[in-house]
Amino acid sequence: MKISPKDAIYMDNHATTRIDPRVLDSMMPYLTDAYGNAASRTHAFGWQAEEAVQQAREQVAALLGARPKEIVFTSGATEADNLAIKGVVRFRAMKPAGDQACGRIVTMSTEHHAVLDSCRVLQRRNEARVLYLAPRSDGLLDLQALRDAVAEPTALVSIMHANNEIGVLQPIDEIADIAHQAGALFHTDAAQSAGKIALDVDADGIDLASISAHKMYGPKGVGALYVRARDRRVRLAPEMDGGGHERGMRSGTLNVAAIVGFGRACEIAARERAEEAERIRGLRDLLYRRLTAELDQVTVNGSLERRLAGNLNVSFACVEGESLLMGLPDIALSSGSACTSASLEPSYVLRAIGVDDELAHSSLRFGIGRFNTEEEIAVVADRVVSEVRRLRKLSPLYRHQPSSVSLESREAL
Repeated sequence: MKISPKDAIYMDNHATTRIDPRVLDSMMPYLTDAYGNAASRTHAFGWQAEEAVQQAREQVAALLGARPKEIVFTSGATEADNLAIKGVVRFRAMKPAGDQACGRIVTMSTEHHAVLDSCRVLQRRNEARVLYLAPRSDGLLDLQALRDAVAEPTALVSIMHANNEIGVLQPIDEIADIAHQAGALFHTDAAQSAGKIALDVDADGIDLASISAHKMYGPKGVGALYVRARDRRVRLAPEMDGGGHERGMRSGTLNVAAIVGFGRACEIAARERAEEAERIRGLRDLLYRRLTAELDQVTVNGSLERRLAGNLNVSFACVEGESLLMGLPDIALSSGSACTSASLEPSYVLRAIGVDDELAHSSLRFGIGRFNTEEEIAVVADRVVSEVRRLRKLSPLYRHQPSSVSLESREAL
């Protein structure tokens, strides 16, 4: 049975977000009358577009505590991750021989595929050596393991701020400090956290940061890479050549309308972030309380204390996650990241934090966002509880368990 999006509840805000109407309004003039190329500097149409891009650059920079010239527009966080990782390694490879650190990267096994696959490409081409650190059982990085890892000369440490599956927030300021003490640069994939968690590239010690508009109620197809131009100035080899746009780091005609929307999304986030996070956290906690009050054997995956306000990744023992999703066609949820949801393999992130395959297969990711309501949370809780109970009635494994099984992960969010 197919459900129309207008009849469904959307709770997959880590995959993408609905564009904010205020963002769309800001974009419309640049899709109609103000259609100039921002690189056309000989007439009013180009000047208008260039001015709009510069304003957006300032808005994006302000969200991160950066300077406008440190913002490089890309097609999204995936491209930004590629440019950061490959760009650092390939630029350093152009240095005179003898730089031991030029081809070594330290990252985590739970990173987004944009980071992991970029590292693997460099490995396959013998351009870099990569060390993949395992997370602790709560999803957080073991800082002593990082210190040990960077004892060997290292070019780049790349650790994401907020995990896209389990929502765990890494202590990036401490990670950056460890990287810098070892002489390495620090890159963070901040696609899930930017606009939701306060970020300051100076206070947090960030040298490179990847962000994406569509994760913060902006348009798809546009993102940015923050590239430090102060103190530890970062130099990158470009991935795309032709035209010298974006200070030579990312050639290509700028998507002016999308960039304008991106800037507006950042401006809204900077102003409303704290109040919005408090409201969303309240919705998340309400959902958690309902699920754990009415169901047993519910396990929260990842740290409860250090977590995105809108993230709840839980496993329901003795229930197949895909079967649960099929029973909830009117609710948009995910059993993992959007990039791997077509795979039948259990989540590599859950495996990495020690969740066994059976429980990993029973997990759901709830992504609560700006446009969700308390009424929707109540409906989702009712539907999930009902469907889990139905599936467990069909499960021989669940039926033969002792009836006195206690609830797991009862710690309050």
